[in-house]
Amino acid sequence: MEWWLLQLLVDSPMDCSIINICGGTREPMESDNLIPCNGAINYERLVEMFVYRNSHEFKFICQTYSALYGQNVLHVISNIQRNNPFARAAYLRMIEPRERDAEIVRNSLFGNGSSVNLNTLIEIACSRPSSELQCIKQAYRSRYNSDLEQDVTTEINSGFKEILMAVLKSCRNYGGKVDMSMAMCDAKTLYEAVESGRSVDQKTIISLISQRNSGQVKAILLSCKQLYGNEFSKSMKQSKCGQFGKELRIVIRCIQNPERFFAKQLRMKSADAREILIRIVITRSEIDIKDINRAFATKTGSSLENLVRREFNNNKDKANDIVAGILVGLVNRN
Repeated sequence: MEWWLLQLLVDSPMDCSIINICGGTREPMESDNLIPCNGAINYERLVEMFVYRNSHEFKFICQTYSALYGQNVLHVISNIQRNNPFARAAYLRMIEPRERDAEIVRNSLFGNGSSVNLNTLIEIACSRPSSELQCIKQAYRSRYNSDLEQDVTTEINSGFKEILMAVLKSCRNYGGKVDMSMAMCDAKTLYEAVESGRSVDQKTIISLISQRNSGQVKAILLSCKQLYGNEFSKSMKQSKCGQFGKELRIVIRCIQNPERFFAKQLRMKSADAREILIRIVITRSEIDIKDINRAFATKTGSSLENLVRREFNNNKDKANDIVAGILVGLVNRN
């Protein structure tokens, strides 16, 4: 037996015990706070668990919890996560990534009353590789008995609809190596679509994006810079590009430089600042959180660790201290 699997078999029941003290037994509890008030838990161990376990280990922990306590731990935590930062962080860390992203997309479409959260929808659709996006679409269909592309078509009325639909369709072409010769040809096609006429050839641009996976689109954008000396997104600043150009630039930037997109999201003033901070740090913790940290520091002169501590450190609220410990640990983890 592999040593890591043996260690997981030893650690999982202890991890489940900690989670059960926090949420499963529900006594003694501060109201819907997940954190017991009698000192019954090792807080350092709790933070360590949520920082260093990976998605495969959390899946095993969820299975072990169900076997030990007869409950779905994700359902236990999900019921109180809306206004509880610790529960939200725990839930996002423990749920499988494709299920997590499918739920985030669903909430961005239907979780805000009559309005769609476009920033969050763009975040998921445009920062995930095509292979992951295809899995997210499958999880969405299985979880909600609905088609993601159809829901986007129905719920979005702005020009983003066409662009996001192209991105969602493009993931059908996932797999295979990047073809740089094709990327060079496509870069010329994009350039001509913007520069050759009095108006932008939106149809050609949308068609091209819908037929290339995320890796190939990145190669096309790189080829544009090599051939013409500028980022393609800068070409879309021309007045003739209009609103389509503004919307396409946002999507292109997220595809090409996701770390800058996320850093900008974290800099924006928002009523959902805590949710955005928790979501970005956790969903990008095993991908590019250090790149995001550098991009954030370049623009602000401060670090994500400082942002987390300003947002969550509160000596009167142990739950906030634990959330801060988890997020800082994920930002700084090697």
